[in-house]
Amino acid sequence: MRTVAVLGAGKMGQAILSGLLRAGWERDSVVGTARSAERAAELREAYGVAVEPNAEAVRRADVVVVAVKPQDAAALLEELHGVFTAGVPVVSICAGLPTAFFEKRLPDSTPVVRAMPNTPALVDEAMTVLSPGTHTDEDCLAAVEELFKPLGRTLVVEEKHQDAVTAISGSGPAYFYYLAEAMTEASVLMGLPRAVACELVAQTALGAARMVSEADASPAELREAVESPAGTTISAVRQLDKHRVRSAVTDAVEAARDRAREIADEYA
Repeated sequence: MRTVAVLGAGKMGQAILSGLLRAGWERDSVVGTARSAERAAELREAYGVAVEPNAEAVRRADVVVVAVKPQDAAALLEELHGVFTAGVPVVSICAGLPTAFFEKRLPDSTPVVRAMPNTPALVDEAMTVLSPGTHTDEDCLAAVEELFKPLGRTLVVEEKHQDAVTAISGSGPAYFYYLAEAMTEASVLMGLPRAVACELVAQTALGAARMVSEADASPAELREAVESPAGTTISAVRQLDKHRVRSAVTDAVEAARDRAREIADEYA
């Protein structure tokens, strides 16, 4: 089994690290890095894995996952100049940063894969979208895809689509949490106990998500199947349309996409 180094085991880095362990990776095949001694101690205690300085983690690795914030990526690669081994795949989960950003800072012909997972990786329900760089062949891409499969579902797209992916599935869980929060507060306002409201919203969201994923129907068709003439659902949807919720969602997703593009301009 190969060794994976996760540089920057924050929320997403930790999700990847813990997902690999749940999938059966040996603890000595996973190494992390952390900004502080306190954070390193937390990871060692929680997962029993090695947490090393960045350079040592890279030297040990057969695959390197860069999970730092986009604004920290350039400094990290400068710190590790001369440490990376040519041919060792580098996977970036830095939102907005293109594979070219890494290719020009790494040894020639280094395979780079841009990845956009999301936080449901913590419960093995992630959506991870991969895009290969210039020097990434099919075998390397397949190996990286296997790395993320234990965390949930994977897709491969052209890199030109990654900013849109970031806006949809990367940021997307927050949109659903926002809606779940609003529905929960409305339930409490109508007199339901908060615990009951949370359970109703959570199970409804879970069931609806499975319907979208598994039913042979579009989201619009599924919505229409719930709407009875002059019924409760159509009355509710009318209010959503009145308040331009559909347009607000479109604006929000476009804002996330535009911010991903700005990150590339700022840090690349």
